[in-house]
Amino acid sequence: MRKIALFAYNGETLCFVHVLLNALDMNSRGWEARIVVEGKVTKSIPELAREGAPFHDLYERAKMLGLIAGACKACSAKMGVLQDVQAAGVPLLDDMQGHPSVARFLEQDYEVMTF
Repeated sequence: MRKIALFAYNGETLCFVHVLLNALDMNSRGWEARIVVEGKVTKSIPELAREGAPFHDLYERAKMLGLIAGACKACSAKMGVLQDVQAAGVPLLDDMQGHPSVARFLEQDYEVMTF
């Protein structure tokens, strides 16, 4: 089985939507896909978590399937959405000086893709 970690950095919501779509597609093919939310895209979490928001259902489906590994704790704080990310139930990742470690995913045999 392929294991893919999709690290999303780009702050544009539509770019993040494509990360969600790809993770869902990979999951449907039996691959293990995990999304790591980094940088400016952390601001998309509270936006997408709002019921009725565009792409809310897509975000919720990825979350329900366990595809969202978590969001960067340092970036969530810097972008002013730390409490919103926590309220959305997204785990905070901070194992590399406050940021998610790419090496941790590589050590677990994930291929890493960045967006």
